[in-house]
Amino acid sequence: MKTRVLMSGAALALVWAASPAFAGMEEAKSFLDAEIKDQSALSRADQEKEMQWFIDAAKPFAGMEIKVVSETITTHEYESKVLAPAFTAITGIKITHDLIGEGDVVEKLQTQMQSGENIYDAYVNDSDLIGTHWRYKQVRNLTDWMAGEGKDATNPGLDLADFIGTSFTTAPDGKLYQLPDQQFANLYWFRYDWFNDETNKAEFKAKYGYDLGVPVNWSAYEDIAEFFTGRQIDGKAVYGHMDYGKKDPSLGWRFTDAWLSMAGNGDKGIPNGKPVDEWGIRVDENSRPVGSCVARGGDTNGPAAVYSITKYLDWMKAYAPPAAQGMTFSESGPVPAQGEVAQQIFWYTAFTADMVKDGLPVVNADGTPKWRMAPSPHGVYWKDGMKLGYQDVGSWTLMQSTPVDRAQAAWLYAQFVNSKTVDVKKSHVGLTFVRESTIRHQSFTDRAPMLGGLVEFYRSPARVQWSPTGTNVPDYPKLAQLWWQAIGDAAAGDKTPQEAMDSLCAEQEKVMQRLERAGVQGDIGPKLNEEHDMEYWVEQAKANGTLAPQPKVENEKEQPITVNYDELVKSWADANAAGDPGDAAAATPVSAPAAN
Repeated sequence: MKTRVLMSGAALALVWAASPAFAGMEEAKSFLDAEIKDQSALSRADQEKEMQWFIDAAKPFAGMEIKVVSETITTHEYESKVLAPAFTAITGIKITHDLIGEGDVVEKLQTQMQSGENIYDAYVNDSDLIGTHWRYKQVRNLTDWMAGEGKDATNPGLDLADFIGTSFTTAPDGKLYQLPDQQFANLYWFRYDWFNDETNKAEFKAKYGYDLGVPVNWSAYEDIAEFFTGRQIDGKAVYGHMDYGKKDPSLGWRFTDAWLSMAGNGDKGIPNGKPVDEWGIRVDENSRPVGSCVARGGDTNGPAAVYSITKYLDWMKAYAPPAAQGMTFSESGPVPAQGEVAQQIFWYTAFTADMVKDGLPVVNADGTPKWRMAPSPHGVYWKDGMKLGYQDVGSWTLMQSTPVDRAQAAWLYAQFVNSKTVDVKKSHVGLTFVRESTIRHQSFTDRAPMLGGLVEFYRSPARVQWSPTGTNVPDYPKLAQLWWQAIGDAAAGDKTPQEAMDSLCAEQEKVMQRLERAGVQGDIGPKLNEEHDMEYWVEQAKANGTLAPQPKVENEKEQPITVNYDELVKSWADANAAGDPGDAAAATPVSAPAAN
């Protein structure tokens, strides 16, 4: 395989002369004037210094045509339509940034893995594939890349410590495999105005005996859903819950995106439970997957998982709009903004930009939202120290099959769109934070009142409890597609929750058995445990100081707890004043304010 090496002298001059579109610092200054302005973590002088580094580092690759790909979300649209042309003009590297569906990104990546053909020079794919990338060894680990072949193309101002999601893209070998590009969490969403209405508060307190507020647990969420469903507000009958249930690939995301962790499935551990993660997959001391079903020490079909599916189905039937059952993820997303939903337990912060547009029923005349986002409530099996929800982390990934020079050029672009020069502005467009310096920027302090709690959450010590799929999952593309089919059977009434999860864990183990027999992942691939009854594994967990699988709780309707939203946000600010916002020890989102 031919590779292009870094050039200098006469060869560089020839490349420069052959690139008439290249404008260097003149174009960079125009970009900074027109696009970045004061929305940057760097001073103007330091912005120009960083741009000069990109100009110099890109000289050996001027004129090259590089193709990268990502899913279609607002952040990536901005990269494709604004930042890619700017990078091309500044550096002379011609970037084509394709936007396709999330499933199509994974399909292209899989094809490149299987064929060795260089389809794209870099991918933005979810960090959910970290276990896949680590085991198959078909992507470059960036730790070695930045010290080796990618050294001269690595920005000295990259500042990895400033990224808030690198723990999600680091494998058990301690190597960084992907660079976060955009992040958004799956949180609780509610109508702040309705929750603070004095009539609603009084009637809720009279009926349930405790204060209407942000639900800490699923019991409180259920009560609030019941209270609002059918209630007349602003001349309309409203609903206490929103979800979606169509048998469609997007139904899988609804559950692999950490729904089971919210219920209390798996073990304690940040960013993911160990030895059993939120998918219910157990690994051994060498991080080898050893089972998914309870019979092998997993938790995919354990009581916590079955409880999570049962509550999902019960709430959608009783408290959501009737059309929700037949909706996909994309169809259900705009519904809360229409003004007839009181709360949603499973809501992506990627919707924030679309929920604060002028004229929406959920936006005040002054542009402030009538809603807020808050930490997700947890189920009866959840214990302090567990993750509490999902965080999507789309991350730059370099394939081994990409020629070195093409990977170097693509790596420059990946760093450009995440540079301290650019990241604050990009984050204002897409609201998908990846840098601490961006989250703390004054412009987001100023904008915070318009974003319904997004800034407060990302500045809070609670945020570490939201994480992507972890390294226990040995082949994300193969296993993830099993979920929507199994859950779809339960949503359609074709199987009970227990039957659906029994089927799912069995299918996951079939995939792992095939990987084990094939040996394609070497000594870090699956090696399934012998089967035992649940009592055996419960005793093993007790002996080892772990949790999963937990036995069934007799009363799954626990004492409901709520907190006052304003007190919750104040507690976050107090915690940040006292210490590091990334401190996992301070991460319990309801520890400071008094519960109702």
